[in-house]
Amino acid sequence: MTADLFSAELSAPSDLPTDLPRPWQDYLGPTDGLAALLARLRHARGPAPVLPLDQSAWFRAFTLCPPAQVRVVVLGQDPYPNRSHAMGLAFSVPAGMALPRSLANIYKELQTDLGVIAPRHGDLSQWARQGVLLANTALTVIEGQADAHTALWADFTQHWIGALGRDAQPRVWVLWGAKAQRFRPLIGSQHIVIESAHPSPLSARRGFFGSRPFSRTNTALTQLGYAPICWV
Repeated sequence: MTADLFSAELSAPSDLPTDLPRPWQDYLGPTDGLAALLARLRHARGPAPVLPLDQSAWFRAFTLCPPAQVRVVVLGQDPYPNRSHAMGLAFSVPAGMALPRSLANIYKELQTDLGVIAPRHGDLSQWARQGVLLANTALTVIEGQADAHTALWADFTQHWIGALGRDAQPRVWVLWGAKAQRFRPLIGSQHIVIESAHPSPLSARRGFFGSRPFSRTNTALTQLGYAPICWV
């Protein structure tokens, strides 16, 4: 299954189901093509499944973090292309799963930055419930094929990032790596943007380690009048 499978016109009747939570539907307004995209993804057939396998997890980042509660946005790329890891939150894995290398590096920087002991599990739901939107720029992926669905989600991603980026309510945006930083032009000057290299093992030593994103985020939140995030 490739983007070509979904290259046809994505317009569809407005009564097609969508799992985008109601607060986000109200905040974003019309999301052209989203319902049709979801319907096609749900009925896709191929040698490898669409992940996350639990379709209710596709919008987990938005479910756990309604727009009115968003204080921090952390942009990921796409779900882990491994069915045991993909859970709908950027960089996060279910408790009990081995830490992917990017998340292990995030925890390593967390410990260095704040002088704390990182959690033993990789479930970042606690961050999301405090107002950290851990959203991937593609909400699904094909098992074993990283980046397979990025193009499919491009319109929706531009839509929600643009809406938050235009919002007069200031937020902190954490952009790790060049792919996340490509969305920088959509983020207005009222926000505080924290950028560094990606925590991937391929780039972590080229600017992620030592970037102190957690303390910098909490400092920025204080400047904006918000309470800091409890990262552990």
